[in-house]
Amino acid sequence: MDHVSLVVDDIEAAKAFFVELGMELEGEAPLEGPAVDRLNGIDGVRTRIAMMRTPDGHGKIELTKFHAPAALSAEPAVPPPNTLGFRSIMFAVEDIDDVIARLRGHGAELVHEVVQYEDAYRLCYVRGPEGVIIALAEELR
Repeated sequence: MDHVSLVVDDIEAAKAFFVELGMELEGEAPLEGPAVDRLNGIDGVRTRIAMMRTPDGHGKIELTKFHAPAALSAEPAVPPPNTLGFRSIMFAVEDIDDVIARLRGHGAELVHEVVQYEDAYRLCYVRGPEGVIIALAEELR
């Protein structure tokens, strides 16, 4: 796998959210033109993308802002966790409580609560920009 792509409306807020998780901005660029139109199956595409990478360089998230045509919202805007399709992206963290507190500063909310799974992990789901759900896992040592 090379990367996961997320369509966002506020690319600056999304970048700040993922930087708070420890990701780094690899680069940004506008994308448009006939090849982009054909790839997406939509005429007149104008986008801006920001490629975020994990500190180890093994994982990437592409944030895509559609300037034209405007992005469409999913219904419902905040789908329940059992909605078919994309579920979440999991991040291993060292201090789950600290990460949650920092992400709340970017508008993130817990989906429900932090739980302990056996003696192995503390886990939670966090709803971030554009309703994207990320999972956090803190390994218990």
